This record gives sequence, structure tokens and C-alpha cells, in this order.
Amino acid sequence: MLKGLTTSLLAATLLAGSAMAVSAQSITLRATANSNDQDEDYDGLVVFKNYVEAASNGDIAVELFIGTQLCSTGEECIEGVSEGSIDIYISTSGGAASIFPYIQVLDLPYLMSDDRVAEAVLSGDFTRTMRDMALETSGDTVRLMTIGNTGGWRSFANTERRVTSPEDLAGLKLRTVPADLPQELTRALGASPTPIPWPELFTSLQTGVVEGTANGITDIMNMKFPDAGLQYLTLDGHAYMGAFWWMSNERFMGMDEAQRRIIVDGFYQLQQATFASPKRKSIAAYEEFVAGGGDLYVPSPEEKAAFAAAAAPVYEWFTSTVDGGDVALAALQEAVAEVEAELAAEYAADLN
Repeated sequence: MLKGLTTSLLAATLLAGSAMAVSAQSITLRATANSNDQDEDYDGLVVFKNYVEAASNGDIAVELFIGTQLCSTGEECIEGVSEGSIDIYISTSGGAASIFPYIQVLDLPYLMSDDRVAEAVLSGDFTRTMRDMALETSGDTVRLMTIGNTGGWRSFANTERRVTSPEDLAGLKLRTVPADLPQELTRALGASPTPIPWPELFTSLQTGVVEGTANGITDIMNMKFPDAGLQYLTLDGHAYMGAFWWMSNERFMGMDEAQRRIIVDGFYQLQQATFASPKRKSIAAYEEFVAGGGDLYVPSPEEKAAFAAAAAPVYEWFTSTVDGGDVALAALQEAVAEVEAELAAEYAADLN
């Protein structure tokens, strides 16, 4: 983490070889994340803050508000970005789905196979397509700066039994966010969706209000869900847990070009930090889960294909029901195909 470095050392490290000139205008950006200092979102914001402040020689300051100091829900926070009271905010797809429903495309299951594919997709034109759509939806007030990661990959976990097939999910009460897509996916797999706010999930698992959830291992262990009875985790990795980083478009476009470039580069640094953070944190999290008696199951390719086949109806629902869903899905599928083709060529060169 870069937070402990001095500004002068950061400037020397981050700006080596750069002679970028920055205007003398002083700017303070208010950035918020409804999480805590153990979260990937916080790691990303610390990297962003230190990069931007060093690269601008202090002309751009970044104030971090972690938790619910400025706003408490996705809708409220994005409204703050739109109105200008908040400059930067990070949401999950579910947290912003009521405003930008098409970003739920990242919750569609089994579209991206691994980190290498996902990271390349989210670093390219797919994110720019989502940016253009969000600007249009918001009347040019809310700008999508980048998509990072917040927790690795979403997998099924429950309190009742090992899950090796869609049939094993049948009848389980699974916690979902209020957004429609996760509920549709849960139904397609034969389980019962139960929308539960995140802060209430521990108690809901403990009391049997729900019997399972779909989360990444770091979230599971950070929230101590095994203490609430969550003992079975199937690493089907059905969805990449995208982190959508929003910024006031008026604030961004009000900067000069040199400052905007620093902000764009800062979000690149942030994205890379959030890509890396879950990989490191998941090592200890998996070890802790297993040491505590947790049952960790990795589906075979054939078993994973069975999950994907059972989930297939969700794609038709998404494109026919969600406003902009057809455009978003086409953009994602095109990006995945391009990345997979590029990776196939790289493997052919690197493995021989």
C-alpha cells in the first residue's frame, strides 16, 4: 500500500521520466466508498489518492470518505455524483442497477472464464461503451471512469450441503441483492431468491432466514459468515465481481487536459490495484475457511457446463427485459471473443 510513502518519494517513483505540466488551479475531490479499510475498494482509493496528489504536485487533493458518511445507498450516492456533492463513488452492479440497469451484464453467469480474460475485457472498449451509455442515461452528469474488481469471483456458498450440480441448489433460500438479474439467476437454478441487505446477511444466515449466498471468499471471511453456519463453498466462479467507479462528469470535464490525464492515469492505477488485491487476500481467506472446517469444492469442466446450461434462460430474460441489455450483452460478448482470440495466439507463441 502506498499510503505510508511521502509525497516527494511518491513523485519520484510515479513520475519518473514524466515532464507533464499541471495548471496551478487547486482542486479537492471528494471520493466515497460504502465499505471499510479492509476492502479492495479502499486499497484502490488509497492508490488513486496518492498517485493523483503526487502527479499533480498537490494541485489536486483527494479526500476519502469510507463508509456511509456522505451517502448510504447506491441510488443516493450516484445522485450525489450527478448533483456534484460527491465527486467519486464506487458501486457494484447491483448497487447501481436501478439507475443503469444494463451494467448488470457483468452479473450474467459464465461469460468470462478467468482473471486474465476479465481484466483484458474491462481494460478495453467494453468499458467505454458502458461509459457512453451511462452518460446518455444520466444526461451527461455521471461518468464511468473504470471498472475494477471488488472481491474476486462470485461463487455459491451455503449452510446445508456440498453443491456439485444445479440440482443441489434446488430449494435453497439464497440471499440476493434487490436487483432483478441475481433473482432471475437464482430461480433458473432452482433455488429461492431472498433479497437481504448486506449488513443483515450474517444474522439471516445464523437464523435460517436464508441458507446461502453468492459471494467471493474475501467477503465471506471478512464478514465471518462461517461463524453464522456457512460451511459449503462451490467455486463455480459464475460472475466477475465488477467495481464500477463513477465520477461527476462536470467535475472531470471542468479540469484542463493535463489534469484530466492525471485523473485517467489515477484510475488506471486504481484499477490495477483492485485487480491484484483480491488475489492476494484470497490466499489467506481460503486457508482460514478450510482450517475452520469449511468444505471447498471445485467443479469439473463438465459440472461447470451443467451450471451454465441451467442458467441459459437468464440471457434471454436480460436482453428482452432490461433496458439496454441487448447492447450491453453484445458489447461484452464481442469483447470476450476478441480477448480470447488474442490470448489463444499468445498461448500458441508462449507454449512452444
